[in-house]
Amino acid sequence: MVKKEFPTVHFYDQDFVDLYEQTWAWVRDYWREPTDGTGENPFGVRFFVDPQETRINQFDAVFSTFFLVYSNRLYPVSNQLDGFYNRQEENGAIRSDYNLETGEPLFSPENPQGVAPPLFAWAEYNLYHKVGNKKRIKEIMPVLERHYQWLEETFKDETGLYHVPLAATGMVNAPREEAYYPVDFNTQQAMNSSFMAELGHVLNDKDIEFRYRRQYFSLKTRINQHMWDEESGFYYDLNKEQQRVGVKTAASFWTLLTDIPNEVRSSSMIEHLKDPAGFATENPFPTVAVSEPSFSENGEGYRGSVFPPYTFMIIKGLEKQHQWELAREYAIRHLYCMLDTLHPEGNKRGNVYEAYRPNREGKASWTGNPAFPRAMHLPSVGLSTVALMIENVIGLLVSLPRKTVRWVVPTLEIMGIENLNLRRNTITILSKKSGRGWEIRHESEKLYYFTLDLLDQGKEKTLPIPSGKCSMLVDKM
Repeated sequence: MVKKEFPTVHFYDQDFVDLYEQTWAWVRDYWREPTDGTGENPFGVRFFVDPQETRINQFDAVFSTFFLVYSNRLYPVSNQLDGFYNRQEENGAIRSDYNLETGEPLFSPENPQGVAPPLFAWAEYNLYHKVGNKKRIKEIMPVLERHYQWLEETFKDETGLYHVPLAATGMVNAPREEAYYPVDFNTQQAMNSSFMAELGHVLNDKDIEFRYRRQYFSLKTRINQHMWDEESGFYYDLNKEQQRVGVKTAASFWTLLTDIPNEVRSSSMIEHLKDPAGFATENPFPTVAVSEPSFSENGEGYRGSVFPPYTFMIIKGLEKQHQWELAREYAIRHLYCMLDTLHPEGNKRGNVYEAYRPNREGKASWTGNPAFPRAMHLPSVGLSTVALMIENVIGLLVSLPRKTVRWVVPTLEIMGIENLNLRRNTITILSKKSGRGWEIRHESEKLYYFTLDLLDQGKEKTLPIPSGKCSMLVDKM
């Protein structure tokens, strides 16, 4: 049933394929229709959320869109964002958490404004390229602009940087107590500005594009001036006096998703990812560098645990920096560690979790927090088992507006995808070795443009793929 509804992936390790397909089977049970005491839905949409949850979280909802886009439109992926937009307040505020029954925002003393990482524009830009709905961009831009203005008016101070509490970053117990200007939130807001400019470009609105491009460059300059440390080659949080807080955390790698670091600085950041004393653990990547005194082999929440959203973010950052082979290697290692936990040795019962140990098999732990980590937390698990599987293990990058599919592979293997829905087109791409050599078989309902980027041969070729069935010999490309 799964194979008929959702895209089918092919890969030499069947365990990866089974985990991918099992994720889609699990997803069916995670859709909920919130209702208040009057029987009304305060959000106006169904949500994809853990069945036992009583709240909906913005960070989880945004990240879930990055793999739900591959459901072949069987699930309403935009609901994950629209439910939050429908709760926007008059001043533009959209809060981090809402009660699933009442729709009321939930606050805490640690995050009194209920602010969350500003990732809506990133998610919308990805949705646009995977779903191709330009009309939606026009409809939601006023919401995004009001939200951006609220962030600016509420959290930006005279330094030009953003001050939010540590709880607003999501890394609630990370060893960043002195952080006053968090590197991740400021980078996320710079990224938010950049994607707002891109969305303005999609709409051909020069005013929006220019306005947010200017905001992006302003933040980029401040982050590079104040948060970069030349000696250690790393970006850091700032304390209240704008002094760098010398603790290396995964928060700094949000910079790789942007054009904030130049080539030299991005290379330095990537070296930290490859360093066993940094973030090169068996399961990539811990939230705190191994060399930090606060690092725990058991995870201890955000003191060493491996969280799929952060691993996804870092791998997307490597992709942004054209580190395709490294991104794929880390994605495969991460998935193998998830499989070890799902299929443990002996008679133990396995599962998938929201957080893992960095160097040993099994789920992470957090002293005094027995509810951590949540089992079967699919809003984050699906990032690894579906999105990374399609985009980095198999290596397919899709853009509907451009009618393009790019296949980036270090070396040819027997792998591919079937029944991938591209709005009004469904395609199949499979590589297979025949008597004539490596062959790529295509099946498509409509014409699109296919690029093969074969890294080990330094070969890149773009060809129009007509409707119907066809095949190409790689040696003759």
